[in-house]
Amino acid sequence: MDWGKFWQDLQSWVTNTGIKIVIALVVLIVSFLLINWLCKSIAKRGKKLQEQKHFDKTLYRTLSHVLSITLKILVVIGLVGYLGLDTSGVTALIASLGVGVGLAVNGTLSNLAGGFLLLVTRPFKVDDYIAANGYEGTVEDIFICYTKIRTVDCKVVYLPNGALSTTQIVNYTEKGKRRLDVTFGVSYDDDFEKAKSLIAEVVAANDKIHTDPAPNIRVTAQSASSIDITCMVWCNGDDYWNNKFYLLEEVKRKFDENGITIPYNQLDVHVKSDVAAIETTATDDKANAQTN
Repeated sequence: MDWGKFWQDLQSWVTNTGIKIVIALVVLIVSFLLINWLCKSIAKRGKKLQEQKHFDKTLYRTLSHVLSITLKILVVIGLVGYLGLDTSGVTALIASLGVGVGLAVNGTLSNLAGGFLLLVTRPFKVDDYIAANGYEGTVEDIFICYTKIRTVDCKVVYLPNGALSTTQIVNYTEKGKRRLDVTFGVSYDDDFEKAKSLIAEVVAANDKIHTDPAPNIRVTAQSASSIDITCMVWCNGDDYWNNKFYLLEEVKRKFDENGITIPYNQLDVHVKSDVAAIETTATDDKANAQTN
């Protein structure tokens, strides 16, 4: 082995290819850091605009994700060209695996198309409270392939955009307010008009319940064990659950203070005894016993 030629070739490789690899790695690291900084700045800019001008930050956050992936791919492609690597073998391998890769990413492509469709149609945005695919919660982020939501019990659910773009979506936040319906059952022996007035007092005492549209308190059913009174009020979406708990607790307290009964489910059973049939049967049994 000619060590002199080996060291000469090694020095030549280090001074040419080796330096290129080092430069490529430095450029790769620096570029990725700059791209991450740029994308975070775009997302923060969208959040700041939303706070100042009520601007939708969803577009900024999604744009930052797309820009990050695109720029990083371009940097890698540029560095591969800079290093002068022969990509013909890689191209042939990708071509031969094209069908398999296409089948493997079929769902991903569907989610990708669904993500763009959601950005165009805009059925919801970041911070909206939605229900879809059997889940409901607050939208935390909209990515290219999936949407991240947080449920009321602080679970994080990732919904595929492909399925999300083709299913029914309920947006509880878009209109800014919601109607709250709470039904109370009172006894048939109680005065339901008095019960309605007591519910109205509870509603009027809560300033988080809207007066326009006006609350609507009506008898909605005559059930087997109670008269059902439904209280229909409007409130901000953020106050929905607090107002619901408030009505349930305060109306129960008000009913107890004023002698309004909330009945249990009950069933009246009437037992009718046929005395004549019992006496006849007893006589026949006695005669049979004497005969035997």
